[in-house]
Amino acid sequence: MEVVGEAGTGEEALEAAFALRPDIVVMDVSMGAMTGVEATRRIAQELPECRVLILSMHKDPVYVREALRAGARGYVLKGAIDTEFLTAVRAVARGEGSLSPAVSGMVLADYRNFVRQPIDLLTNRERQILQLLAEGGTAKDVAAELNISPYTVDAHRSRILKKLQLRGSSDLVRFAMENGMIRNRISTDEK
Repeated sequence: MEVVGEAGTGEEALEAAFALRPDIVVMDVSMGAMTGVEATRRIAQELPECRVLILSMHKDPVYVREALRAGARGYVLKGAIDTEFLTAVRAVARGEGSLSPAVSGMVLADYRNFVRQPIDLLTNRERQILQLLAEGGTAKDVAAELNISPYTVDAHRSRILKKLQLRGSSDLVRFAMENGMIRNRISTDEK
């Protein structure tokens, strides 16, 4: 790694990024008139090959959310140990994202609060199990179809109920119907 430049304000960071074209910009959120978030937004839009890693003392979810929305690829707290910072820099350099453990839980909680559709809270497997259960399958039926244990089906069902804040099977069926998840199945007896 090589440090190719430094800046004290958002404006200077933007100028340096355009002039030096670094692979990674380590940006603070609080940087004067032009915030680090605004500088990040401009860099992400105008220099997409340049990745931004936020290094900040702010762990409030609002700062994290705005920085990530602006295009930052990672967010590390200033109190992080050196190895955490270096790991984040390397991850961002590889094109991955990186969050300090101290903010990752808040980001997930914040994300859940801002998800527009409750169904987005479910994993693909949970959606699959929800659909099969709502179509009338028992835990044993679903387990056989998916080649998993009925206990695993029950565990998924419990997580689905909790994530969607539903009370029981009738709520699951209603939710699945409202979200277009129930396929029209015609049994051989009806043909």
